[in-house]
Amino acid sequence: MATLATRRLLLLPRWVAGGRGRLLGTAAEASPGGEEARGEGVGGGGSDGAIYVKKPAAAAAVVTRDETSVAMPTSFMTGSVVGKRFYREATVRRADDGNGWTVMLDYRTLKSPAKRPLKLPSRALAMAIAAEWEYQESDGIRPFTMPLMKLACTALERVPVTRRKVIDNLMKKFHQDLVFCRSPADSELTAGVHQKQKEKIDPILEWVDTEFGFKPVVYTTFFGGKQDEGLAKAVENVLNKATNCELASIDAMAAAAHSLVIPLAIFRERLGIEEAIELIRVEEDHQVDRWGLVEGGHDVDIADLKVQMSSAVVFLGLSRGL
Repeated sequence: MATLATRRLLLLPRWVAGGRGRLLGTAAEASPGGEEARGEGVGGGGSDGAIYVKKPAAAAAVVTRDETSVAMPTSFMTGSVVGKRFYREATVRRADDGNGWTVMLDYRTLKSPAKRPLKLPSRALAMAIAAEWEYQESDGIRPFTMPLMKLACTALERVPVTRRKVIDNLMKKFHQDLVFCRSPADSELTAGVHQKQKEKIDPILEWVDTEFGFKPVVYTTFFGGKQDEGLAKAVENVLNKATNCELASIDAMAAAAHSLVIPLAIFRERLGIEEAIELIRVEEDHQVDRWGLVEGGHDVDIADLKVQMSSAVVFLGLSRGL
């Protein structure tokens, strides 16, 4: 499942850059006389490329849903399959108020599981989410292949009402961050890991010192240590200033990486995806090099980590319109 999501995620930049997403105007921008709005095709669709802003009479019996919108069930955020594909194509258009972008499934506006309009901050992000919907098979809609859609629902629906709780949870785990934990150097079993940590992670610790003005404390105890209060406040200040989309991305990366420093380094453009994954897996990769890879275990973990980190980074960039 993770591998399938990875392949689809890697196709998104190519899909967006190639202009394969149909761009619709607002209802007010539709041509006079009730003519259909036209644009670039996502894929599928009629021979004339028409997209209906209003429901066509011929489609009345196709799907038993709201005539102007469609919302996913709450189980979309956790389930594997939520129902068969009920639409022909996914498109994007300006929100009716001109503020943001929405995804259209045929002539219906896509809504969140809480039945709120899914209003996205950039056209690029809307097109990427439309691509996830376009890639769904006819036999079922699979949320695990739609990480950007799930992040959008989190950012637009959950983060605004639980923002303080999200930040407090991130800061609670900050002092036990992966990059602050160092394997002992006086043991034959851990000496190799210790050396790799110094080589790979020390540059990030130096970046933290330069970026926030406080030198991190490195510890070898399993229970962690306590970072300088000034460093913790500086990090929390960054989280407080982040937008809902940025905070959702950081939180998702932190959960996958067991680290807040690594997502912040990505957020501040100090790290790329591949570098970040390498840092996250320093200890495990050392063990794999020494003892071998367990098929169906290590390889699945790697694929899942790549999906979680890559989707959050892509979501972060597209939400900023990059």
